[in-house]
Amino acid sequence: MFREFKKEVEKVLTKALKKASYAAAGEELELEESEHADISSRVAFSLARTHKQPPSVVAEEIVRHLELTETSADSKLILKAVAVGPYINFYANDFFLQKTLQRIKDEEGAKPAAAEKRRGKIIIEHTSANADGPLHIGHLRNAIIGDVLVRVLKRAGFAVETQYYVNDMGRQIGVAVWGAERLEVAADKKPDHAVADVYIAANKLLEAEKEAAAETVEAETVEAETEAEKSVGELMRKYEVGDEEVVRRYKAVVEKCLSGVRASLERLNIRHDLFVWESEFVRSGAVAEVLEELKRKGEVRFEGSAVLLKLEGIGKELVVQRSDGTSLYTARDLAYHRWKSERGDRVDRIIDVFGKDHELVSQQLAKALEILGVRVLPEFVLFEFVSLPSGSLSTRAGRYISVDELIEKIEERAYEEVSKRRRDLSEGKRREIARRVGVGALRYDIVKVSPEKHIVFDLENALDIEKKGAPFVQYSHARACSILRAATAAATARGSEASRLWLHEESEKELVKKLAKFESVVEAAASELRPHLVAKYARELAESFNLFYKDCPVLTAEKVEVREARLVLVECAKIVLSRVLEVLGVEAPEEM
Repeated sequence: MFREFKKEVEKVLTKALKKASYAAAGEELELEESEHADISSRVAFSLARTHKQPPSVVAEEIVRHLELTETSADSKLILKAVAVGPYINFYANDFFLQKTLQRIKDEEGAKPAAAEKRRGKIIIEHTSANADGPLHIGHLRNAIIGDVLVRVLKRAGFAVETQYYVNDMGRQIGVAVWGAERLEVAADKKPDHAVADVYIAANKLLEAEKEAAAETVEAETVEAETEAEKSVGELMRKYEVGDEEVVRRYKAVVEKCLSGVRASLERLNIRHDLFVWESEFVRSGAVAEVLEELKRKGEVRFEGSAVLLKLEGIGKELVVQRSDGTSLYTARDLAYHRWKSERGDRVDRIIDVFGKDHELVSQQLAKALEILGVRVLPEFVLFEFVSLPSGSLSTRAGRYISVDELIEKIEERAYEEVSKRRRDLSEGKRREIARRVGVGALRYDIVKVSPEKHIVFDLENALDIEKKGAPFVQYSHARACSILRAATAAATARGSEASRLWLHEESEKELVKKLAKFESVVEAAASELRPHLVAKYARELAESFNLFYKDCPVLTAEKVEVREARLVLVECAKIVLSRVLEVLGVEAPEEM
């Protein structure tokens, strides 16, 4: 309903500007949310400069020309507008409050109206971690930002396909495959962890051989590659050309690792529609086509067999082919993005979730795709790094916190907290609540921070379920469920009377207004690709609900009509709390 209220404000304000002879200025209305009003306009500031009048005078003149009578067809939701200095403050009326509650109840269990519109198809690529070990907290931010974006865009009415780009051709995978031939892959460990053990051990073997070679041969005569390194390189070359035996060995390692990664993502409530293997584009000839086309259309420079692409406005050249003639991941990325753009079912937008270290690569990628004439150029959501208080993350060095370890620790801590509060519940029930609370806390803690801000991940801070994160929002939902369970006898009486209820307490009205903003927050998060806006709203909604509950007795209200009105408000709060948690990918427990 907030969007309808905003549109109504836009309409009456535009008419007032015309009547006050300010329309010729062509200024935007500059509407924004305010602590002092439901919507405030700063348009008087810009008009004051154009018309050489004090902003307060302009604001008063505009308000004088507003048509906000009860009979006006354009102001059904506006109570009043007041000029406060240079600002024009608009306030919603009681009809707006009632319509908000009625709409929430009417839409319960139905698809959101926006989802029926089908605003186009979007492909989002996120996570896409190397298949050399388990997901760690660095990958976690990519996965959660990507997943919440998928949910936001679906809620906003887009058809979304989620893709995981499997890097099966990099050196890391070559090392893991080489190691798997020489070392035992533990059968009793989670598959991705078993692969990581082999990858870490293989790197140590490679380093040891390099050090041994340096000790026995004069430094200047040591070959650039040891025999082991040559073996890894040979594996990579054979895999690229499709040697059947090498392909089989690669697939065994990569699929083993991916099975573990999928299981971790499943625990986080994250799913991908499609896993696309990088090697597919080499063997299909798509990479060769891209390279030939770049050589024809682009400004390239050759260093032996190496191909470097010059890109307008970007100082660093893009290397698309190595000196040994094999392709680089950059060329494979170009083929992958062209494939996404040319899928059989029309794709309208392509979004990639990348770490900040891919900023230059993303710019180069977009420019090279322009040269190739790709129809849909990618949009990029870049996020800053996650680091540990003790330093950076590295799978190669074995210095990382796996997502599995993190989930286990946070669920165990959540279980301790649940057990303190709910000794009346069975062991199984406490474990189930702890799982929901733990994963919710983890997801929320990551997504609540704006992507461009760096996160120093502190395990103890993440495990603090008393803060106003997902557990706080989940508890608000559980409290609403508890109130409604206790009012079961009044459920029939509530029916669909929301349109005839009158709410008088300020905390009641503020809660309704906060409920009304859900869809507009989702729309803003979708248009700006900023999922943290939904997390911020979820916290504010829970705060508003708790303030209402503190100020306004529900089950013990003296008057029946007041009790019924507040029960409707609790029911609507439960519905919207459930919806916002769903968009965040967090479960909404009915008890905690």
